[in-house]
Amino acid sequence: MTANRDFSGDASQPDPQRLIASLPLAVVLVAPDLTLAGVNPAAEQLLGQGARRLAGLPVADVLEFAEAHLAARIGESDARLFAHGAPVRIAGRQRRLDVILAPVAGHPGWRLLTLHEPSGVEALGGERGEAEPAPLRAPDVLAHEIKNPLAGIRGAAQLLARAAGPEQRRLTDLITREVDRVTGLIDRMQTLGRKGAAPCRAFNVHEALRSAVAVLEAGDGDGLGIAEEFDPSLPPVLCSPEALVQVVLNLLSNARDAARVATSPRILVRTRFASGIRLHGVQGQAPLPLPIEIRISDNGPGVAAELGDHIFEPFVSGKPNGQGLGLAMVQKLVREMNGRITFDRDEAAGLTHFRLHLPVAPAVPAAVKSAEAA
Repeated sequence: MTANRDFSGDASQPDPQRLIASLPLAVVLVAPDLTLAGVNPAAEQLLGQGARRLAGLPVADVLEFAEAHLAARIGESDARLFAHGAPVRIAGRQRRLDVILAPVAGHPGWRLLTLHEPSGVEALGGERGEAEPAPLRAPDVLAHEIKNPLAGIRGAAQLLARAAGPEQRRLTDLITREVDRVTGLIDRMQTLGRKGAAPCRAFNVHEALRSAVAVLEAGDGDGLGIAEEFDPSLPPVLCSPEALVQVVLNLLSNARDAARVATSPRILVRTRFASGIRLHGVQGQAPLPLPIEIRISDNGPGVAAELGDHIFEPFVSGKPNGQGLGLAMVQKLVREMNGRITFDRDEAAGLTHFRLHLPVAPAVPAAVKSAEAA
């Protein structure tokens, strides 16, 4: 790809540069000095200038990213980036673009930037204007491929259980329960953002925590222990049990990955009653108290400062190979339960805390309890 679009190649097979020129997506070649080294015709159209005029211009002069962390990532020579619907100003006009950035193999410092303005209906994203990010609905497409092998895993676990002893049966039962939970989660994720949240009910928060811890420890070959500080006097919370297990499992998995780099890895799960936390009401409703706190702490290096304000957004990740979807899903599930998720860093103690606050389940009148028991 060159600035003057003088493409040539062997007529016997498609020339790579002609293929790039034929793409309907805007493709920009970024030089190590962060200037435009080349564009394809789709990029000319999107940017509103010809290739000759764009050649040599700084990226920052042509593309103004509203989110500082995106601009910073583009400045990193080996960065990979995929941002959906990122706000970008081009020639004074604000637009929402899907942005993909990848280093050019074999050419240190060179990057390929792909820009795409979503159409009215996206393959994974539904109709424009829906509040839910498209990646959170990807299971609409993948559910069939995921649920088929899950059914095979469940069947294999049931066969193993027939000849297993008590200790092995405990593990096969765990596999069966988790397959059922993940299958149910996939069923719900297929309708996330369009058919409402899963129903909430009164549930013992410690039951969800111990279930998530058991799953993580069963699959952790390194034997990284998880300490618990539970307040047994806490009342039931109002939540979706399956969603709560998924949230805690995601947070614990992140804590485990972060703590692995510490000399003496530590993960702590703590519950407590924390008064004063409220969810603001809407349309005249009173604020909702969120007094039940679940805190998951680890002594890993913490969240990078430039990611702090965006850690719950899709495609934002502090992991080298992370996809940046886990915490976005966590926030989605927590909001559906009328809860709140935050994080903070205690530099003095060297700990990162993720705090989940949930409402208390309404008390069930004695008369209703008696009727249900009967």
